[in-house]
Parts: sequence; structure tokens; C-alpha cells
Amino acid sequence: GFGSELHGKDDHSLNETLHQLRPEDLIKFGLIPEFVGRLPITVTLDALDEEQLVRILTEPKNALVRQYSYLLGLDGIDLTFEPAALKLIAKQSIDRKSGARGLRAIVENILMDTMFDLPSRTDVKSVIITEKAVLGKEAPKLVLEGEEAPAPKTRKPRKKTVKADESAS
Repeated sequence: GFGSELHGKDDHSLNETLHQLRPEDLIKFGLIPEFVGRLPITVTLDALDEEQLVRILTEPKNALVRQYSYLLGLDGIDLTFEPAALKLIAKQSIDRKSGARGLRAIVENILMDTMFDLPSRTDVKSVIITEKAVLGKEAPKLVLEGEEAPAPKTRKPRKKTVKADESAS
């Protein structure tokens, strides 16, 4: 009507639109009524956000970070992802609109050359994935045997605690 608010196509997100889906819409889209009638429930899922994708990368029992850590651990090498790098991997997955399934391709792309070279090297102690490595601006950082790994950017230095036995002497 004349007094109604006008909305453009971009005003509603895809998630909001899909939540309003009804069986009649599926029939109008082209599915036959016999098929739609056999669907007891029509459910829509929301897109994953950055925080959820980071949790998928790190928390499950078979998370990608743990899988790649295990693979490099077979050669005696530690793998570390900086928190900012994990967020950037999740952001890339959102930008590609590939969701959780796209995370493996992104991580594999970052580690491909490094994983190919590491078995032939005996001087590497650990690998650190940084933001620049995720962006492709540099290779993942390799920490060699004699070197000390740089401290992660997000951790605060620990205070030295004195044990009761040490303070008495």
C-alpha cells in the first residue's frame, strides 16, 4: 500500500528468507507435490560465523589442527597456529562461501609445500602458521633445532612462582 515500508532485495539476509520457506514455495519452485508431501519437516540452517569456524578447526576430537599436528608429529615436528591465523582461515572460508568443508582446502594450501619439504629435513623442530602465511605473503615459519620458538602474540608472560621448599632454604 501507500504507507508501507519498501524493502530492497538486499535488506533481508538469505538466512532470514530461508526461515520463511513453506511447502508451497517448494512446489512453486518446481518440486512435485508428491515429493514435498513426503518431507515431514523442512529445516533451514544458518550460515556459520567466524567464531564457529575457528571452533571447528580446533575443538573436535578429529579437528583439522589436530590432524595436521599429528601428521607433522610423525616426523617429530610441532605445528602451531597463531590465533589470528585461525581467524583469517575462517574468514577466507566465509569469503569463499565454502563453510566448514572449505577449511581443509585452505589449510592444505597453506601447508602443502612445507609438508612436502619437511620429511627430508632433520633440522626443523617446529612450524608456526602466521597471518602472513595464511595470506600467502610468506611461507610458514620454521623453527630450527638450535633456535628458540618465538612466543605467541596473545599469551602473557608467566610469573615465576616460588615453591614452599625453595623459599625455606
